[in-house]
Amino acid sequence: MFEAAGVAIFALTGALVAARKGMDPFGFILLATVTGVGGGTLRDVLLGRGIFWVRDPSDVIVCTVVALGCWALAYLKPGVLEGWAGRKLLIWADAAGLSLFAVIGTLKGLDAAVPVLSAIALGAMTGTFGGILRDILAGDRPMVLWSRDFYVTAATAGAGTTALLTGLGLPGPIVMLGGFAACFGLRAGSLLFGWSFPSLPGKPAD
Repeated sequence: MFEAAGVAIFALTGALVAARKGMDPFGFILLATVTGVGGGTLRDVLLGRGIFWVRDPSDVIVCTVVALGCWALAYLKPGVLEGWAGRKLLIWADAAGLSLFAVIGTLKGLDAAVPVLSAIALGAMTGTFGGILRDILAGDRPMVLWSRDFYVTAATAGAGTTALLTGLGLPGPIVMLGGFAACFGLRAGSLLFGWSFPSLPGKPAD
């Protein structure tokens, strides 16, 4: 259920980008699906396990439904998913998807008995990879490269918190909530308050 929510939210971000680019329904489906399952695909490949959406296509169906729903809305109400409101929805949905998948990827790694640091890296990659594919395919600058915003840092914080709380033996819901809060909180602080690392000497902020 937790992973399905992450897939749906990330699929929504792909569909929002497709709306901004004026794509056809198949473009919506492609971007939504690549974004929704991209991070989990990389995770499963690195873990050497069967890729989750190949074994069970329900997540691809979720992405398709989200994509077609957004396309229908964009078709019936032109501009509703674009502009300032659409951009804000994209950024915050991406932050939520990033946080969910950072937690999921870490837990999957720990369940596979990989070293803790490897599980944290898997969590960070699971959280970021789908969005990177989305932005590259759409011809945009990936959010991970936006100035000095906390993005990979936020995903790593969420993954690290998840691993720490798991190691402390806390219940699953507390682990997931704590990991999500760490990632989403850091990403939100970066978006709302400009939290970031200092610029390198002689390098102006973007």
